[in-house]
Amino acid sequence: QACTYPCQCPSQPLQCPAGTSHVLDACGCCKVCARQLGELCSPQKPCDHHKGLYCDFSKIHRGSGICLAHEGATCDLLGKIYHNGESFQPTCKLQCICMDGAIGCIPLCSDDLRLPSPDCPNPRRVKFRNKCCEEWICEEGSEENRFESAMAVFREDPAQKPEVNNLQENCLVQTTEWSACSKSCGMGISARVTNNNPQCRLEKETRLCMVRPCDFPVEKTKKGKKCVRTPKPRQSLRFEFSGCTSTRSYRPKFCGSCTDGRCCTPSAASTAEVEFRCPEGDFFQRKMMFIKMCSCHYDCPRDNDIFLATYHRRMIGDHV
Repeated sequence: QACTYPCQCPSQPLQCPAGTSHVLDACGCCKVCARQLGELCSPQKPCDHHKGLYCDFSKIHRGSGICLAHEGATCDLLGKIYHNGESFQPTCKLQCICMDGAIGCIPLCSDDLRLPSPDCPNPRRVKFRNKCCEEWICEEGSEENRFESAMAVFREDPAQKPEVNNLQENCLVQTTEWSACSKSCGMGISARVTNNNPQCRLEKETRLCMVRPCDFPVEKTKKGKKCVRTPKPRQSLRFEFSGCTSTRSYRPKFCGSCTDGRCCTPSAASTAEVEFRCPEGDFFQRKMMFIKMCSCHYDCPRDNDIFLATYHRRMIGDHV
């Protein structure tokens, strides 16, 4: 189809299945849901190039093709083999894809948390029949129980106006420490739980983190020293995340290494917003950890996998 300019795209936001990329059409105008492995494709309905798929026009005529994956390693999960580029659901709670021997998954169920509040004093997650994901229900209790549950989260301050019924003003903010970075080198994720939002509801919050680049040169320690200083790169660098690049360049601090077998990880850090620009022209912002100080310790991570990292270390002086 011939392209017409200026671009005219649907006013409704794009709704795509979980795990499906938003990609530009052949005219470079509008975002469309990317076609997946084995689906019909065309210039106006491109394949999901983020997953290494391309439109093969050799097997189907009349301007249509079929999405195929480039050559790559297969994946083995619990004895079942999946081809490169193949999407699958090992459980009703996960949507996964095989990408050249590696398996990536996204959750299909929400993992939000919920605190007691005046309108929902006894929140409880319940598994319903014929439904995969658990859902929140609000149990009605007596007035006394209702009051006690609400007071666990909300405080009364006589100095403030009693007629003000604002959830955020009366919310007793509760926030956990940031977890350790999920990777010992390269871009990882750190998480915490907080109710610092207008609904005073516990929510999981994440930020990007980089303890050190994977190709970062290790400096030699001076005689008698057991910990390498916190190094800074000589030249500024741009962060990369999911194929997108930070719009600004930075000179962040990184953690060095310890010569006596201990782990060197951040002990003090701050959090700031970083803007990323994608090849398709999109912009988005993510919170990111910026290291202030590092320390050596024996509380070493058991592994670097984001789903298995269970260790937590307290970080001081953190602020947004």
